[in-house]
Amino acid sequence: MEQMNHMEYMEGMEVIASDIMEQVIASMEEYDYKAYSEQDVIAALKQERLTPKDFGALLSPAAAPYLEEMARRAKVETAKHFGNSVYLFTPIYISNYCENYCVYCGFNCHNQIRRAKLSKDGMEREMEAIASTGLEEILILTGESRKMSDLSYIGEACKIARKYFKMVGLEVYPMNVEEYAYLHQCGADFVTVFQETYDSDKYEALHLAGHKRVFPYRINAQERALMGGMRGVAFAALLGLADFRKDAFATGIHAYLIQKKYPHAEISFSCPRLRPIINNDKINPKDVHERELLQVMCAYRIFMPYAGMTISTRERAGFRDHVVGLAATKISAGVSTGIGEHQEGGEQGDDQFEIADTRSVAEVVSAVKNQGLQPVMNDYVFV
Repeated sequence: MEQMNHMEYMEGMEVIASDIMEQVIASMEEYDYKAYSEQDVIAALKQERLTPKDFGALLSPAAAPYLEEMARRAKVETAKHFGNSVYLFTPIYISNYCENYCVYCGFNCHNQIRRAKLSKDGMEREMEAIASTGLEEILILTGESRKMSDLSYIGEACKIARKYFKMVGLEVYPMNVEEYAYLHQCGADFVTVFQETYDSDKYEALHLAGHKRVFPYRINAQERALMGGMRGVAFAALLGLADFRKDAFATGIHAYLIQKKYPHAEISFSCPRLRPIINNDKINPKDVHERELLQVMCAYRIFMPYAGMTISTRERAGFRDHVVGLAATKISAGVSTGIGEHQEGGEQGDDQFEIADTRSVAEVVSAVKNQGLQPVMNDYVFV
């Protein structure tokens, strides 16, 4: 059967008047990280505010010998804009049904895993269990299935979450503006979308079926979320799927252009690397080791010093402890990527991927304090 064109919108997908995708792709295609010299890196580090060209220099191989200098500059910028605060949250996976065929994902529709979906009571129990740990921010995730996790189901999850948490984030399938507006009314504050890779050809090869195959609809999701009233949006490429330097550059430019167009928006980055998944333990990052990941994070921080940054439990505890306060401003704790696993005897569904840091909330709080940093559960006052 002939596959659909990954650049063509499917029925029901909203097309917005925006040229940000075109700008991002053009910038990425023009970015030649091999063309940067040591002098370009030194010049970039001397700038008070970086241009996109300077950002490209800090992501280049020429910047690798200057990682220590980048880390020092990143730490100064982080302290300047965020003080010594480190924000804590946890994800909650409420469903792992998915209609997409993404070859690298544990939830993909052809993977033989235990599928599960939390009932309303199950969501309530799960969120109550998470709230009992002291956390006040939660990130709601589903597999990308409109049939099994429709708008009203996700909206109900937001309403329940608002009873227990001060901050509610979403990492679900991309939606239209009105749908984001509805979820915002239900209690959602921000939206995270992993573009996975900004390389259109690689994207096409990795996303073989489902709504996620449509590249432009996904890349414009953050803008639609802001148009729907969301307070903030997060950007990420899954480092290791394609050329990580180009993907990191495109991610930064995407966030930069959205910030210019929507100056009121709270912008943040996630910095995930590939992790092994169920039925395929051979999936690992391509050429993205901890030094490369740290370089990406420091470049993000210096380029957009006011943006939040999350470090995932995909990374080992020692690395996570090292980067909080240096470049990262948010860390997850007490994490499970399975369905219903926060409550004893809860509904069970298989995990999306393996995590490397299994510490409890109390253990992560202790680790943050041991570095002289202040763990913060929430800094918003609702009136």
